[in-house]
Amino acid sequence: MANTETNSTKKKAKFGEGLGSFLLAVAAILAFRWMLFEPYVIPSGSMIPTLLIHDHILVSKFSYGVRVPFTKKWLFKNSEPQRGDIVVFRSVEDNGYFMIKRVVGVPGDKIEVDQEGYVKLNGEKLETKILPVSAAPESQAPYYPVKESDLGGGTYADFDFFEENLKGVQHRALLTKGAARFFDRPMTVGPDEYFCMGDNRDNSKDSRYWGSLPRENLLGKALFVWLSCDETLPFLPFLCNPLELRWGRFFHGLK
Repeated sequence: MANTETNSTKKKAKFGEGLGSFLLAVAAILAFRWMLFEPYVIPSGSMIPTLLIHDHILVSKFSYGVRVPFTKKWLFKNSEPQRGDIVVFRSVEDNGYFMIKRVVGVPGDKIEVDQEGYVKLNGEKLETKILPVSAAPESQAPYYPVKESDLGGGTYADFDFFEENLKGVQHRALLTKGAARFFDRPMTVGPDEYFCMGDNRDNSKDSRYWGSLPRENLLGKALFVWLSCDETLPFLPFLCNPLELRWGRFFHGLK
């Protein structure tokens, strides 16, 4: 009888140890995602050619600070977002919806967008360079921005690809030829706010629509693409189809 009770006690102790280890592991994973890094999947083409639909990216949650869990309050702040940073944030219009854009204006900047779609920063048009478009592999055509099939509709001829110098940060962007544009009024970025735009300038709902992004909405800075695919599995749309991987984009740094 005593031996049976001893075995039962040992089993309970082992179960308790196993449960404790499991809960500790879960807590460690949650803390890692809350404080340090978190993966996200790109759902739309608003950041083409920098990011493509079904790109899986890693985001640094620590870059701009650490916040109180499940709130917008900061425990402490690290560096401030800089022009050119690609940031993930909670939508200004819907707190439960996450978005990704590029920081174009920081506090105090005056932003304008002319009728051709190009940006003026503090009264000065940003330096741009038209990029030649080629269907050759990127190793053979250094300005090859994206496959035609990744454009989300249309052909190369429907877009103007260019490189923009964002006061020292060079990145690729595109404009849709013949697009109607409405944002022609200057906007001054307020304290603790940022003006954000998609690199696919005529196919992005961004600060031109909903205004400056409050710092409290920031979630982190996008670092690199670690996985990418043309198609996902039909029965598990959040997983890449292993037959449709974009191998050349694996561990592709973002700028």
